Amino acid sequence: MSMRIAILGATGSIGVQALEVVRELRGRGEDIEIVALAAGRRVEELCRSAREFGVRAISVLGPAEAGRARQLLPPSVEILHGQEGLEVIASHPEVDLVLNAVVGAAGLRATLAALSAGKRVALANKESLVIGGHLVMELVRDPDQLIPVDSEHSAIRQALRGLTGDEVARLWITASGGAFRDRDPAELSQVTPEEALAHPTWNMGPRITVDSATLVNKAFEVIEAHWLFAMPYGRIGVLLHPQSIVHGVAELVDGSWIAVLSTPDMRIPIKYALTYPRHLPPPPRGFSLAGKNLEFEEIPEGRYPAFEEVLGAGIEGGTAPAVANAADEELVAAFLAGRIPFTAIAAGISHVLERHAPMPVPRLEDILSADAWAREEVHRWMAQRFGPTIGRERRMDGSDDR
Repeated sequence: MSMRIAILGATGSIGVQALEVVRELRGRGEDIEIVALAAGRRVEELCRSAREFGVRAISVLGPAEAGRARQLLPPSVEILHGQEGLEVIASHPEVDLVLNAVVGAAGLRATLAALSAGKRVALANKESLVIGGHLVMELVRDPDQLIPVDSEHSAIRQALRGLTGDEVARLWITASGGAFRDRDPAELSQVTPEEALAHPTWNMGPRITVDSATLVNKAFEVIEAHWLFAMPYGRIGVLLHPQSIVHGVAELVDGSWIAVLSTPDMRIPIKYALTYPRHLPPPPRGFSLAGKNLEFEEIPEGRYPAFEEVLGAGIEGGTAPAVANAADEELVAAFLAGRIPFTAIAAGISHVLERHAPMPVPRLEDILSADAWAREEVHRWMAQRFGPTIGRERRMDGSDDR
């Protein structure tokens, strides 16, 4: 099978692992070519990959990064920058599949550009569905055009293969519980960014790792599942599963359950998304169920307040999820910079959502406007509570590498 791909967010955690998967696939004789790459500020790293894979185009954050890339790459490589560059890469005429691993709300327009151009999209940018699910799904021409890369949604998609909608009673997403799952909630106001980034089972980028500790990431995944699988929120559940071996479950109406299990390694769902619908060897590392104990429990009420806030925003719909996501991006960045305590993430999301009047069926410009408002509002709140903001930690322009 011949495949020509573009990777957005190529220097982040998902992008780097995707490059590793492509190397392995090519080494096994698969006809897979990387046509284009995009990243934010990590120009040298991006250019090394561009030279290795002989890409035809790249996109970086801005003119300064583009100038640096021009010094490092041959004249034959087209160099783009900014949001426009990201969208050009996403809709490149020589690309069959776009892996969107851009972090944050900046990935939405790239997803829309790729789908509008008829590309298959391997989606690791969860914000595309969280803030603009209705816009994304309007452009999906067949179910195989949008393939999730999240391990949970990849697992559920596999569990649902061959089933009809009336056979499925409920979907279950699992959650590790993050770095603080066993900590006394009274201690959480004192935890450090370094502690939050010490995820017990997964190796991921900074924002998603903190979002795993607050369980915001899991609320986002419920919203994603709602859109991906056309499932009402009341039929999507979350279970704490510390081992991170069961990734997703379909509960069927006859009382049977279909689960997908694997070692916690993102290279597995990445490879599946790139080679869908095939499962190709070898596994990234050995795995056996022998000797494993699998534990599950429901999320204790009140234990993860940010999860409850964001899930509520998803259920409310409209521009509420965009507001919750934007506030979370800014708050997580501020926490990682040492400006606010961990517990302020949930408090800040709650504050912004309380002050927002959601628009029920927003257009893209409405979503972007709500996103911008939420960022300004949460910075006002942080300044009042914790002192003036020094600069802006996050930007909705693709500048952050996953």
